[in-house]
Amino acid sequence: MLPKGPAHENGADLVGRHTQVECLSAVVQDLTDGRGAVLEVTGEPGIGKTALLGLLAEQAAGAGALVARAHAARGAPQLGRFVGEVLDALEVRDSPIARESGAGAGAEVRGVLGRWAAGRGGVLVLDDVHLCDEHSARLIAQLVRSPPPGPFVLALAHRPRQSSPVLREALEHGAETGSVIRLAPSSLDLRAISTFLDHGGAHADTTFRHAFSRSARDHAYTEWSACPAPVTDGRYAEQLHAASGGNPRMLRILVAARWDPDEWPLSAGPDRDGMFREAVPVVTELDSLTADAALSAQVAAVLGDPFQPDDIAAVSDLGLQRILEAFTELVAADLIRPLPCGGGYAFRHPVLGHVALEHASPSLRANAHRRALDLLTARGASALRRARQAEHLVGSGSVEARRVLVEGAAEAMAKSPAVAARWLRLALDHLPAGGGISALRVRLVLDCCRALSAVGRLREARSLVHDLLQHQSDLPEDLRLSAYAVCGELERLLGRHQEAEAVVRTALELVPRPLPVPLSAPVAELITAYGRVELFRGAYGVARDVVREAVEAAGAVGPAVPYLRVLGALGDTQLGLLPEAVAEVTECARIVDALPDAAAVTMPDVLAMLGCAELFQERFHDAYRHLERGLQATTGATRRFIRINQLVALCHLDQTTGRLESLCRRAGEAELLARMTGADEAAGIAMILRATGMLWTRPRRDTDRLLELAGEGLSLALRKRGWRAAVAVGLRAQAQFLGGDPAGCLRTLVEEGGPRLQRLLRAWQPSLLALASVAALRCGDIDAARDWARTGEAVAERLGLPLQQQHVRRARATLHAAEGEHHLAAELFHETAESFRRAGLPVEHAWTLVTGAPSVRAAHGTRQALEWLDTAGKAARTCGAQRIREEAARVRILLPASRAAAGTTVVAAQDTGVPATIDLLTEREREIAELAAGGKRTKDIAEQLFVSTRTVETHLGRIYRKLDIPSRAALPRALGRVVHRPTG
Repeated sequence: MLPKGPAHENGADLVGRHTQVECLSAVVQDLTDGRGAVLEVTGEPGIGKTALLGLLAEQAAGAGALVARAHAARGAPQLGRFVGEVLDALEVRDSPIARESGAGAGAEVRGVLGRWAAGRGGVLVLDDVHLCDEHSARLIAQLVRSPPPGPFVLALAHRPRQSSPVLREALEHGAETGSVIRLAPSSLDLRAISTFLDHGGAHADTTFRHAFSRSARDHAYTEWSACPAPVTDGRYAEQLHAASGGNPRMLRILVAARWDPDEWPLSAGPDRDGMFREAVPVVTELDSLTADAALSAQVAAVLGDPFQPDDIAAVSDLGLQRILEAFTELVAADLIRPLPCGGGYAFRHPVLGHVALEHASPSLRANAHRRALDLLTARGASALRRARQAEHLVGSGSVEARRVLVEGAAEAMAKSPAVAARWLRLALDHLPAGGGISALRVRLVLDCCRALSAVGRLREARSLVHDLLQHQSDLPEDLRLSAYAVCGELERLLGRHQEAEAVVRTALELVPRPLPVPLSAPVAELITAYGRVELFRGAYGVARDVVREAVEAAGAVGPAVPYLRVLGALGDTQLGLLPEAVAEVTECARIVDALPDAAAVTMPDVLAMLGCAELFQERFHDAYRHLERGLQATTGATRRFIRINQLVALCHLDQTTGRLESLCRRAGEAELLARMTGADEAAGIAMILRATGMLWTRPRRDTDRLLELAGEGLSLALRKRGWRAAVAVGLRAQAQFLGGDPAGCLRTLVEEGGPRLQRLLRAWQPSLLALASVAALRCGDIDAARDWARTGEAVAERLGLPLQQQHVRRARATLHAAEGEHHLAAELFHETAESFRRAGLPVEHAWTLVTGAPSVRAAHGTRQALEWLDTAGKAARTCGAQRIREEAARVRILLPASRAAAGTTVVAAQDTGVPATIDLLTEREREIAELAAGGKRTKDIAEQLFVSTRTVETHLGRIYRKLDIPSRAALPRALGRVVHRPTG
């Protein structure tokens, strides 16, 4: 009997293959019932055909059937040998097929296999049949057209591009008539790749998992169902999906090589041994080539996709005719494919090129790289393409190779800073020793620091620049200013705000005042760094004058202009100087919108700052536009800190505009990236944003755990006092109020934001003062509520932001309602709700309607109040705000209780399409609530349930919070009981 192959190559090949696995199970079930089948598994190389055949073999053997497996190899008549072994095993010694001759060979095969499978059933598994010789292919085609009767399964896998026409025709005819079951596994989708990564992949040591330690992951995501979040970075999975093409084999190779998205496609990853562990089938294909074809493939890998035959001929010295013959072989083996419109050739998949390159001998690679660099230089190729060759030659002492690396790094900096950093380090390592600190060395160090910073390698960059500053007295003035600017920016990104301020202030003392005109690039860089340091410290006011002076000195054009102007506009917005800031943001948007994509992609930080300013100025459409444009230029590994800022700003936008699902997803990615880079403040804000999003979308029973998550986020954010910490305080207070803790909300605002919330973000102060007013009212302090509301109205008037004013007006309406002035309250609630609706804020619109419904009932009757609640419910369903729907249901229950009517008032829950209020409670909470609603005292409940009175009180506190009621007296109504209240 033939030896069995491995059950399957790797679990990755079966991820996302549910349909195919179900089909295989059905085939095995039919086999046990005495029915056979012909099964074709077809698809691209590496797509998982062998894994499916292996699973079929396992299942069939487990069901008691006989299983025989064969694997065709290039140039060998595998079928004849296979059947001979089968016949030997069955003690059939004399057969025409054993001698591979005779017209009746097909019938003989059919008869032998039929007798072999007749008893227990049999499965014949043939893999890679596209490699069979023509005689074998004809015999298989006969079996496909006329398989043995009874419990016999013929299962074969092949690549249709390379299969014999005779076999393809037989299979196609069978698929059309239904006699052949065809499985054509497609590329893995993004969800399947995420699942593969979350379960450890082929190896647990991917780049992502190295960067994000186990402890960080454990803290980043809680382990309870209310806060589901993937272990892997969603953006990383998307990029890996694009790089692998969804091909399981290529996916495994990249993961094993510790693939870095910022190095791709110039590198498959740093782990060469890991790559070769998973690339055995690819290496086997390469080793089966003729010498000319193998050399052509290796030289093609040196040049990179796409490549032309004459270029391969020039570098390899084989001559064009031999190269064309080699290309014919490579195309037939499906290792390379012609590109459309005469665009040359490319490897079937980019990973093949990387494997072929690493498989080549060192001497061949060195010679090929040198010849390739000469060829590309003669043709005037880009520095990026030439640097790919030069990095393999710089060690030979070539000054030209070092120069090409520096040019290539400058070209790669915008889109591939990790590649730029690698090339700059190579150039630095091979500069001539001695001679002190040269200007060239200083420029290379600073550029390397900028590249390392862009990919989050902050400490490595900081070490480099601090080493440089030890020799500051030897540096020219312009390079000294640049070194200080780079150092200050790195200290800021590391959260070392005091150190960052000290560094840039020291450098500013070297700059003459008034600033020189025109403004030099080093001075502009230094002042930009100074402004950002103070902005993130929450103290932009101290830098405002020098930034404004720099804007004037920079003039109307120049690379520094967008940075300085947008920085100034965002800083003025942070300070609440809105008339000037609004005009400046409008002008900045005009400048940025006029930039072509190629230029805009080089300044995602400008787009991020502009989007943040527009967010604070309530220009939400423009903010989305600029933030998402900038997001296209960043990845999880490239410009990581800018991407974190972009994601956090987009989370704020999503929360404001009611895109709650997007909010939770973006907040998860931002938190992950922030933890990977040690940005505690940003991680804390992202956690609170995610908790807030889920407070809106999750049922009330998850409130306690979500508030814990928000609390952890605030603790992280407050580790470094700055702008982000101030934002986090407001978000945490909102989460507490939404979670039913108005006292905690007030405490957070006052303790962290100051007695008048003066330490919080100026642009959002009115809404936070309004929040404090409503929270004070919920706590029963109407005088404090009035005071907070008056302060909020004054601040909102000064700022002039329409939506901030509406938040304050809603707080005033809530005060009117508490004072019994329901007509005034209803009118204000209506105006506020309409303003939120017109602005595209569905959550605020719905929340305002629910909040105002009792006043509308008192002023205009129950019918109109119910219409408000219906409208709120529809808006809440649109954005997935489950909490608003539950609140509307609660208010709907309570509305009739306030009607003045003679006799008895009946209060009953109505069917609103929302889960009954009691469903919010756990089984124990429901039990205690029912006993308390029935009139039992705390002590009686404790004795009946054999618990302490403190336990009962703790449960009651949670019950009141979940049901949003003030005391035990409201329990019967909140639980939907029918309450008979006599009047008179």
